[in-house]
Amino acid sequence: MRIAPVIAFIIAATPAVAGPYSPAAGQTGSTAVAYDDPGLIAWGASVGQVVRGPFDISDPESPLVTFGNPATAPIGRADGFNNVTGEPLTDANKVISLGDGGALTLLFNNPIFNGPSWDFAVFENAFNDGFLELAFVEVFDGDTWARFPTNSLTQTTTQIDQASETDFAIDPTNIDGFAGKYRAGFGTPFDLAVLAGTPGLDLNHIVAVRVVDVVGSIDPDYATRDSANRIVNDPWPTPFFTGGFDLDAIGAFHIIPEPGTGAALLAGWVILAIRRRR
Repeated sequence: MRIAPVIAFIIAATPAVAGPYSPAAGQTGSTAVAYDDPGLIAWGASVGQVVRGPFDISDPESPLVTFGNPATAPIGRADGFNNVTGEPLTDANKVISLGDGGALTLLFNNPIFNGPSWDFAVFENAFNDGFLELAFVEVFDGDTWARFPTNSLTQTTTQIDQASETDFAIDPTNIDGFAGKYRAGFGTPFDLAVLAGTPGLDLNHIVAVRVVDVVGSIDPDYATRDSANRIVNDPWPTPFFTGGFDLDAIGAFHIIPEPGTGAALLAGWVILAIRRRR
């Protein structure tokens, strides 16, 4: 999340040279998931743990970020934006900021399972298609944690900086596997099949999803890296109480139904089969 004075710097289009990954929401080939996608049938129900990061991890005296109510902000449907204008909302009950390297674990009432295509989507509240704050995504089956693989092909010679008039944007086609790839109102989807073969991980019983803020510094002393050990460049520093990745919500496409629900569905299928035979 950003403060008003920087909005003027983040209205330009994303870079023209495209990378190999899916483009911004609304463009051909984008994997962006709209907040009202009918396939999203369940949402995060409670927060398991919140670890707030500092405003600026390079400053030993930096305070921790404080924006967002963990009891309400990431719970339920994605709503951290105006669904008419698309503008993000600065409402502490709808979005929670993590700060540099901060993390939040969101729990689901029913386990997510590995179904066809995407299994869940993570929503951030970016102002536009280029000013993107990223996070790693991890899942938990009750025993084992696993992190989704990531790729960042963004240049690492010039720091992406919210205060810059020229170097403030990420091209979405240069990043993959991170939450925060799309603007407010659009989620980044994740397919559990990508984690197939992870020792001990039950892809059909995911009870929690954790997002971990990417520290986007290109200084090796503070940088975080993708799965290929490349430095990840995203807007940094964000030295204010709304700094870092801003979680709106996490929605699921495939969940294991309650036993009663499953029985009701089975009964419905039986009745339908009998009617067809008649």
